[in-house]
Amino acid sequence: MRVSLIIPVYNWPQALARVLDSVAGQRRLPDEVIVTDDGSGDDTSALVAESARSFPVPLRYLWQDDLGFRAARARNRGIAAACGNYIILIDGDMLLHPAFVADHLAFAEPGFFLQGGRIKATDTATARLLDGQSPVFAPWSAADFSASDGLRRHYAWHAPLLARWKTRSSSGGRVMSCNMSFWREDLLKVNGFDERMEGYGAEDRELAARLGNAGIRRRALKWAALAVHLEHRSRAQPDVDDMRLPNNRLFRATQQEGLVWCERGIADHLVELGDGDASDRA
Repeated sequence: MRVSLIIPVYNWPQALARVLDSVAGQRRLPDEVIVTDDGSGDDTSALVAESARSFPVPLRYLWQDDLGFRAARARNRGIAAACGNYIILIDGDMLLHPAFVADHLAFAEPGFFLQGGRIKATDTATARLLDGQSPVFAPWSAADFSASDGLRRHYAWHAPLLARWKTRSSSGGRVMSCNMSFWREDLLKVNGFDERMEGYGAEDRELAARLGNAGIRRRALKWAALAVHLEHRSRAQPDVDDMRLPNNRLFRATQQEGLVWCERGIADHLVELGDGDASDRA
């Protein structure tokens, strides 16, 4: 198995530097890292170029024009360019447990994709982490365990045996593309993220729905694939489930109509960035 770790970013090089440190410290390194940039300034590309000189695996960089929040397109471009047959997605504000990549690979299984969680650092803890402090993966870490989009306190430690039991008993919780993994061929089967979905929200839930419609099931990772989220101001709408939002309307159509394929997706980038065929990836 070859694994590509994809990191979408936007104008926070200080956080990306710490994320890359946590990737370089993995017990099982990814075979490549692709930073896919949604229009950041030159300081981000300079950071990646400098990091690539000593990074333990190939560190690649893709950039697209800043035309608003286009995370779906950025992720698709990373997937299209990936050399691995297994894809792990994180965000540019996630500090990884040393076993993060190994955990995703340990639980990878044909016919499934994996959904992990995140420990949400407090503002004070985030400042310390950005200054170089190591993240704490424990129930007593400085985190907001009451957040609806964060891990609960009792999941905040590494326990592979419990994680194995949980994957067999849970279909996955909240969908969050900051900690997910897939077989690349499954993403190609549904054409990846729907690039009509611009602006914050729902592109990950919509992709999960199409994968489900295609028979690819979701499994939850608890007590495994742990990561600490660096706190920052969110671009989320006050009510992310408001069905008046265009992305949510597209998401609902996918659910109601049982859609599998999106018209604007990875296929648009394969000629430019990839070979269009995952079958020879071993």
